[in-house]
Parts: sequence; C-alpha cells; structure tokens
Amino acid sequence: MATTAFDPFREFERFITGLGGNTSQATALPMDLYKKGDIFVAEIEMPGVDPQSIDIDVDDRTLTVRAERSTKKSEGVEWVSRERRVGAFARQLNLGRGLATDKITAEYEDGVLKLAIPVAEEAKPRKISVNHVLGSSSQGEVEGSADESEE
Repeated sequence: MATTAFDPFREFERFITGLGGNTSQATALPMDLYKKGDIFVAEIEMPGVDPQSIDIDVDDRTLTVRAERSTKKSEGVEWVSRERRVGAFARQLNLGRGLATDKITAEYEDGVLKLAIPVAEEAKPRKISVNHVLGSSSQGEVEGSADESEE
C-alpha cells in the first residue's frame, strides 16, 4: 500500500475549490470601472507586470489589454506554495457606441493600469432650440415667443 505525504496547502486548496472558489483560476487582471463626468475610467490591477510588456489596442469596439509577468529566478529555492500567476495575460472590454476610442489614454502607476475612455462629443447630451413658426402668414419664421398683444 502506497502512502502519500500530507500537504496542508494542497488540502486547503481542495477545500476552497470544493466551496465553489477556484484559487488556481482566479481572475488574472481584476478591474474596477467607473464614470467621472464625461469619462469612463477602468483601473486594472497588474502588480509585478513589466510596464514595457503592456500592450493596448482597440479593434472596432473591442479594447484589449495584454501584459506579461515573468517569474523571478531564485537559486536553491523550493516552492511550497505558488499562487501568483506568471506568463501572459489579456483582458478585453466591449465598448459601447458613443465613446471616443481615438482619445483613450493610459497610465501605469503602482501596479495599476488606468485607462480613461472619454464619451464622444456627438454622444453627449445637448439642447436643441425650437423655432416657432407663425401660421401661414407671410411673416415667415420667428424665433422665440409670439407677441401676445394681437387683437
């Protein structure tokens, strides 16, 4: 009969997975999204990512963020638990109509990528003036209100 060494970390992971969580398949690039005035802001956590590896592109209405986190080489290290994922990561956002995709800006600071996605000018709410036309008389169009002193 073969015996297996007890590994408390493996047992803990198996317990968490059994509860519905999945520690090995956790979201690689968690994101917060909010609107501030006429700008949507996406803040994507990317700790340990090489800033030079970040690639952002927009194809039609799909914004894609790619990055890479490499493993640190350590001589004589025997890993007991390794939960931080390494390798290439990607996150896609489906952008709605009315956003100025040609004016998106990006900043990377303290392990967080911040994307500013402005609302397009043509999609912003605006007032439309109303021209008041007086009957079929030869007076033509008159802007504003009619004179109430007519008898």
